[in-house]
Amino acid sequence: MIWWLLFFEFFKIGLFALGGGLVTIPFLFDLSAKYGWFSSQELFDMIAISESSPGPIGVNMATYVGFKTLGILGGIVATAGLVLPSVIIVIIVAKVLEKYRQSNTFENLMYSIHPAAIAMILYAGIELGKMVLISPMLIGIGIIFWGAIHFIKLHPIVYIVLGGIIGVILKL
Repeated sequence: MIWWLLFFEFFKIGLFALGGGLVTIPFLFDLSAKYGWFSSQELFDMIAISESSPGPIGVNMATYVGFKTLGILGGIVATAGLVLPSVIIVIIVAKVLEKYRQSNTFENLMYSIHPAAIAMILYAGIELGKMVLISPMLIGIGIIFWGAIHFIKLHPIVYIVLGGIIGVILKL
């Protein structure tokens, strides 16, 4: 039963999380509250690991939740559930795209998805901010990193490694 539930929940996430891996975060908050498969702190750790490791963020998070819930097969089930809607949609779009490629309605539909994806990413950012920015020191570190990223154009890996080093030194 839980196998199907895990697959179905991630299938829904894969179906409606248009806009990339960060859009899956609001769905994961819901899963955490609904099923208790992982805590808010574990979600925060999962996001940090998924952001830092190679591969799509959403797939990394699905694999993590599935593995935590049901082991290796759970990771496979959750990942398959997340990816399957995309495979189905790509097949359908490939068939339909040629016919409607020049259609204004189709083009408007694709553009109308952007604000929803941006809203979901913004929501995820606010929820993550509530979890992370819990002390003046962490707020200060966040502001310093934001300023450095904004004004000092270094490769993102530099900031990831630097953040990891600071986290280890400060035992965050």
